[in-house]
Amino acid sequence: MNTAEELMGLAPVVPVVVLDDADAAAPLARALAAGGLPVIEVTLRTPAALDAIARIAAEVPDAVVGAGTVVRPADAERSAAAGARFLVSPGCTPSLRGAMAATGLPFLPGVATASEAIALLEDGVTAMKFFPAEAAGGVPYLKALGGPLPGVRFCPTGGVSPANAAAYLALPNVGCVGGSWLTPPDAVRAGDWDAVRALAEEAAALRPVV
Repeated sequence: MNTAEELMGLAPVVPVVVLDDADAAAPLARALAAGGLPVIEVTLRTPAALDAIARIAAEVPDAVVGAGTVVRPADAERSAAAGARFLVSPGCTPSLRGAMAATGLPFLPGVATASEAIALLEDGVTAMKFFPAEAAGGVPYLKALGGPLPGVRFCPTGGVSPANAAAYLALPNVGCVGGSWLTPPDAVRAGDWDAVRALAEEAAALRPVV
């Protein structure tokens, strides 16, 4: 997996994970990977995030762990040092794009408008996160972008759920979707990894529905 396009082809759904306890990281990642979702985005929203990324990278070879909520150039550098294999940002600036690219890791910079997507396309970036997906226009908006921007593929995240994920996946300019429903806080706190694996299996079996 060397490019963001290849990353999006590994699984239909990327679990978006918020962890307060790094001790839960490895067993959570094992459950997700066993359920058929090896690509895991750990968001940098908690003090435990970088440690969680490091533990998954070191202990769960079947997982492809990345860092999400990358909002500063330093976030990109620290995530790469922790063992992240890809980076995801909710939005993008020239300096942040440069920092993510400098790590040599695949990255999905966030966009919410056609202008933002075009700005990244001018820099040669063709794989992007569409965020916040539902609030920014959802499936109809992404479908509309497919005409003028046929060379761009998106990973919509934000408001994506089992109820609408298949509709997103049916779009030709969507490579995968990101979702937080796969790791319910109660299940994570209780260490109910069977429940997490079951949710992952259901998501891995999603098929595009027009």
